Amino acid sequence: MSTPVVLVAGLHGPARTATVERLLAGHPGSVAVHHDLGQVTRGLVRRTVRDRAGVRDEADVRLAHGCVTCTVREDLLPQLIRLAPTATLLIADLWDSVEPRSVAEAVDCEQARDLLRLTGVLTALDAGVMPEDITRGERLAEVGKPAAAGDQRYLAEVLARQIEYPTALVLHGGDEGDRELSRAVLAHLAPLTQVHPITALPPVTGAALCTAELAERVEPATAQLPCDAQTDEIITMVWRERRPLHPGRLFEAVDELVTESVRSRGRFWLAGRPDRMLAWDAVAGIVSVEDAGPWLAALPEAAWDLVSPARRLAASLDWDPERGDRVQHLVFTGPDLDTGRLSGLLDACLLTEREQRAGARLDDPFAPILDLKEIA
Repeated sequence: MSTPVVLVAGLHGPARTATVERLLAGHPGSVAVHHDLGQVTRGLVRRTVRDRAGVRDEADVRLAHGCVTCTVREDLLPQLIRLAPTATLLIADLWDSVEPRSVAEAVDCEQARDLLRLTGVLTALDAGVMPEDITRGERLAEVGKPAAAGDQRYLAEVLARQIEYPTALVLHGGDEGDRELSRAVLAHLAPLTQVHPITALPPVTGAALCTAELAERVEPATAQLPCDAQTDEIITMVWRERRPLHPGRLFEAVDELVTESVRSRGRFWLAGRPDRMLAWDAVAGIVSVEDAGPWLAALPEAAWDLVSPARRLAASLDWDPERGDRVQHLVFTGPDLDTGRLSGLLDACLLTEREQRAGARLDDPFAPILDLKEIA
């Protein structure tokens, strides 16, 4: 029978460690594996294996290429497979800046499926600092938490992904006011994900998770985006329209849009690119715009069988007789959002009816970004 595996992620080391210790204490026979990536830029990783009695083994692991992918492939997965026959629960205690999705998909592989079953993905959060950290614009290297040489990711960017992907979130630390604020923030960022106190962790030894379904919760085409909401000063605003966006006007508005909110994401389309779904992802003033593939309306009907049921369902919910599933669906979250001003700014970026009738060719300042990524 396969051994259950739970991943515990989180930028906040003490909260993550406390969660792992709780799991070890609550599941006799469980074993935790942790890789310290503090020296990963030198190709050196420190591996620790422990149970509830303490450390069982420590070793330095040298990698051909210092990165998270190498660590998982060359050491974590083999260690989990080695420990599986004698463990009741395996806990992958992830390094601070590791995003859980890549590890989850590595564990849920054909090679290990008979021995391991992924049963939970948790992110542990320090309630005392999480609401502030989601607004921080420093790179990981600036705060001493890179996961590889040349890691250019931002702290808030990684934290957002650690919050939005897992099956459950765990709050640790802070006082009652901190925990109340953290719950309010998380209710906006990940409204469908359960939040647990450190004293009441969720079950982690059940049926295997489907990583394809976990991915669909965050992929642009199928993401379960938040709805309009307000909790005290925290506001989430949904902006939905059908007309295409003017690439020049949207490009000029980007800086203002991302600084008006703490977190924004969604899918959109530009005039001049009617066949391509574009993904918008911004946090703490840092924005990414990427090509997320074709709209279903741009594909021949025979190709629909090649996409997932979740993708087809999302398209059907957005379907319009004239434009198909092409839609502007962006969600903005932040304190005291001026929703009227934000909506007005976005509305002004839409192509006017006159511009649509004229059909003029528009300059696209997004082209250097989108075309380069498409080629790559």
